[in-house]
Amino acid sequence: MNTDNTLGVGSEQRLPKIALLACSVFESEIALHAVGAEHIVARRMFDIGLHDRPEMMRKTLQAAVDELDREPGVEAIVLAYGLCGRGTAGLRAGRQPLVITRAHDCFTVFMGSKEEYARRQAACPDCYYYSPGWNRARRVPGPERLEALRVELAARFDEDQVEFLIENEKALWAVRGHALFVDLGTEDAAAEAKYARGCADGLGWTFEHLRGDPKLLHDLLWGAWDDARFQVVPPGHTLAHAVNDAIFKTEKRDA
Repeated sequence: MNTDNTLGVGSEQRLPKIALLACSVFESEIALHAVGAEHIVARRMFDIGLHDRPEMMRKTLQAAVDELDREPGVEAIVLAYGLCGRGTAGLRAGRQPLVITRAHDCFTVFMGSKEEYARRQAACPDCYYYSPGWNRARRVPGPERLEALRVELAARFDEDQVEFLIENEKALWAVRGHALFVDLGTEDAAAEAKYARGCADGLGWTFEHLRGDPKLLHDLLWGAWDDARFQVVPPGHTLAHAVNDAIFKTEKRDA
């Protein structure tokens, strides 16, 4: 953290004691890239389904922030999230700063930077992104997703409505044509790449397996928080959405 020379990574700096709040999409990646991270004194993993309800995401994460902010051994609270449909915008820092990547979503983290993610999106506008975590949750286009969706909808709608909604989902997929699987070297990567390829084959899409860049996730976990890649929310401030390349900004709360 650039504003405090007692925290962060550097020749004369020490690692802060952090609490980590993470989406389960990063479960395998954090297990790999946080090996030996004794400075992470608390961890909370949250269900990927919170992405469907940004207000619930914000409420759930804020409750965890408030709880961990009272822990005497915590010096910073780190969020393994992006903007995520604005589900993180509005989070409030208490006594301890919050730290989050300048990312719209998790694939910025998998790619290693928002610039590389933007470059990939521009080069492949019809790409749909797969990762081990999204695969495990069966939330990616493919036969299993359709089956799961059918079961979910059948509990709420009659048969005609279910078929209508299924066709709508398939229409959204129809604008895609390329499955891009991104991994950060986890043990499950080979098996999940095979699953993603099967989804692509079933949809008639082309397939690409890309080895991502773990640096952004590594630096988030290990305290290398420069302002270009990370937003630090000081105590007494709120995390807000910035409608520019910074993605995030902070706003001071009234006393």
